[in-house]
Amino acid sequence: MADPHCDVLLVGDSLGNVLYGFDTTLPVTLDMMIMHGRAVVIASRRALVVVDMPFASYEASKEQAFASAARVMQETGCGAVKLEGGVHFAETIAFLVARGIPVMGHVGLTPQSIHTIGSFRSQGKAEAAALGSSNQPGPIETDAIAVAEAGAFSMVIEAVVEPLARHISERVAVPTIGIGASWACDGQVLVLEDMLGMTERTARFVRRFADLGSEADAAIGAFADAVRKGAFPAREHLYGLQEPSLSPKTVV
Repeated sequence: MADPHCDVLLVGDSLGNVLYGFDTTLPVTLDMMIMHGRAVVIASRRALVVVDMPFASYEASKEQAFASAARVMQETGCGAVKLEGGVHFAETIAFLVARGIPVMGHVGLTPQSIHTIGSFRSQGKAEAAALGSSNQPGPIETDAIAVAEAGAFSMVIEAVVEPLARHISERVAVPTIGIGASWACDGQVLVLEDMLGMTERTARFVRRFADLGSEADAAIGAFADAVRKGAFPAREHLYGLQEPSLSPKTVV
């Protein structure tokens, strides 16, 4: 569905929120990412498929990160992995890239760190306010520079105030992909279920391009009503037709 239109298909650990109902992405496992990543790769024809490295699959050491990323690449057939973090994970990114694993970075709001950052709020207000008054880059810009210099081929900038996201996009030498960041980013990403209107709660940066949640609810209600009234299945839906029973039905 998305493959003909999108240049990159990111299999994000946000699947834990939109598919499994988790409050955070932390319960998502490597096996879950591999299962979903493999399904997306099978269905894709042209887009680059990137699979998220979930929480606790790469933080312990460079060697752990390589073992996890190698599994993802081998078992899904994806073209790259994505991991969250900046300066502290630059060495890990370089380690993976040197061993043939393309890495997409992720700076700004990093959902896997929710319990240390405290809330899903926008990042970089003070840093943006200091732009032009200091020759030293702030923490988010420093993270972005470190990720780019470590060899990441691109990076997601999430929920970073627009002036800072624009500044970073102009500063780093790799493509930036914004989500709640800036139109100056080289690309944009949204969670598919958010974009299609299939989730009840969304962040400020989400634009609903459809309302499939309401349409699905109406369709399921119409199906249930038709079954209970004996209007479905009709003659054209049956084989070896016998007289239909009009008694109340159970909806499955």
